[in-house]
Amino acid sequence: MPHDRASGRSRLRQPCPKLRRPEDDPPCLPASNSSPKPADVAAPIILGPGLQGERRVVPILGGRIAGPRLEGEVLPGGTDHQLIRPDGVTEIVARYTLRLTDGALVHVVNSGLRHAAPEDMARLLRGEPVPPERVYFRTTPVFETAAPDHAWLQHRQVFLGYGERQPSAVIIRIHAA
Repeated sequence: MPHDRASGRSRLRQPCPKLRRPEDDPPCLPASNSSPKPADVAAPIILGPGLQGERRVVPILGGRIAGPRLEGEVLPGGTDHQLIRPDGVTEIVARYTLRLTDGALVHVVNSGLRHAAPEDMARLLRGEPVPPERVYFRTTPVFETAAPDHAWLQHRQVFLGYGERQPSAVIIRIHAA
């Protein structure tokens, strides 16, 4: 075990710095918690059961993003590919494009997990509303852009998204982790 000779204490026993929680910081991308702006989605295209579970594709119709560092729109044409596993967990990989107010384009790949009690997942899959506190929905978006002003989005920090599924829309509050 590494040892600090000057103090005689183990360096591994030093107290950890206080970890920041996402709720401590304002979201950097989507609207604030008081006025979220959802991305509109179409009805899912159900591909049916496969070896790993049921596959679905959800077309992304568009939407708005607003936050302290970015503002713009979610362009139509993106898709959210889902795998509903036999254990009830939904694996999500969404790919879409943002057009920011300065004209910059940002490619987004947003991967994550969503799960809830079986009765709540059944309601979600039928397109019925479920209170967001009853659903675990987290994502880790990755961004790519050619715009120098937005280079901070790329590979310099980790982002964490807190999602909420509504019957015809999705809200994801994204924080720098």
